[in-house]
Amino acid sequence: MKIESMPGQYKSAGPLESLQTRAPLNGDGAQQEKPGWAALPADYAIPAEPPSLQDAQRYCERLARSHYENFSVATFFLPKRLRQHFFNVYAYCRISDDLGDEVGNPGLSLQLLDEWEAELNHCYAGSPRHPVFVALRETVNQLEIPQQPFAELLKAFRQDQSVTRYETFADLLGYCRYSANPVGHLVLYVCGYRDAERQQLSDFTCTALQLANFWQDVAVDYRKGRIYLPLEDLRRFGVNESDIAEGKATPQFLELMRFEVELARQWFERGLALPKIVDRDLAIDLELFSRGGQEILNAIERQHFDVLARRPVISKPRKLGLVLRAALRKVF
Repeated sequence: MKIESMPGQYKSAGPLESLQTRAPLNGDGAQQEKPGWAALPADYAIPAEPPSLQDAQRYCERLARSHYENFSVATFFLPKRLRQHFFNVYAYCRISDDLGDEVGNPGLSLQLLDEWEAELNHCYAGSPRHPVFVALRETVNQLEIPQQPFAELLKAFRQDQSVTRYETFADLLGYCRYSANPVGHLVLYVCGYRDAERQQLSDFTCTALQLANFWQDVAVDYRKGRIYLPLEDLRRFGVNESDIAEGKATPQFLELMRFEVELARQWFERGLALPKIVDRDLAIDLELFSRGGQEILNAIERQHFDVLARRPVISKPRKLGLVLRAALRKVF
């Protein structure tokens, strides 16, 4: 995720730029498909005219429920009055991520991310056309959510187009600041929390979740040309990039992964206090996601830290156990 501007400073589209970011019409008044958008689902493109608020909200709910198998479970534990807001925020994050990860061409991804950020600017200015932003405008107005965390996510997606290696763990944490932590801030904003203490604890948890996903997907990310394991750690443990390329889980690689898993666990521990200082419904959700991330680390350990032979996953019985535990907390 990416961008060179300081947090809170974004390009504002002038009248001509605004029109240029919208898809042009063909002779029949229908939207022409622009290069780049063609690599994505057809309904991702920015329409010529905005939908109604009701249609936009249905779009976000459908996107959330169809793209993320655990989303319905997670939102079940939230107050019903907040579910549509979470659908809207998730839809923004989902499409943003796909613009950065599913286009297959860094130049086109950057172009689409610019168009997407222009729509974000239109959302806050009051004139969005994409259904996500039509729905999201209702959310940000009602809940007074600032633009910054939405824009910061785009910084990370832009960064993915040009940065594929991280020299130090501190560099990786800098990436997580934009790729993961803004999501936690958005969750807190939706639930009415705006203070620095909760945001800091959320950052610990979101960074830990991001690290768990990185360690789970070492092989997957390498096939995309990316290595999130810090290069200084590879050298420290005597691991060569060729080991990852060839899928060789050497003793040195296994020790490296043991080290990284323990490091991620420490970040989860630093965020454990957050569920204790939020309302019960949100606490259940936070614990569900935190325990899910820790279960990914446990899955890595159960296969002796070899994440190259197969991708570690949480078994269905363990997933069910996590959900049942959360459900019991909600009832009792």
